[in-house]
Amino acid sequence: MNTARNFGTIILLAAALAMLLGCNATMTQIKVPVPVACQETEPSRPVMPTDRLLPGASLDALVQATTAEIERREGYEIKLVTALRACIAPIKP
Repeated sequence: MNTARNFGTIILLAAALAMLLGCNATMTQIKVPVPVACQETEPSRPVMPTDRLLPGASLDALVQATTAEIERREGYEIKLVTALRACIAPIKP
């Protein structure tokens, strides 16, 4: 009977020790991505030269307007890409 009592005491002490050691364990940090609203403003679309062409414009006017539009669109695309990159860049803590 005394052996059973000692065995029960050992089990109880082992359980108490396990609980105390569990309290001392370090917590692992789990990083979870959290969506954040983009604060970047959308650049306004410029008026394109071909938008202002009148119906029946000459071929020369059309070529001149489309050439100017290529330059204007490239500038607009640069602004759009810059805004997009600002929105998808990692947030620094």
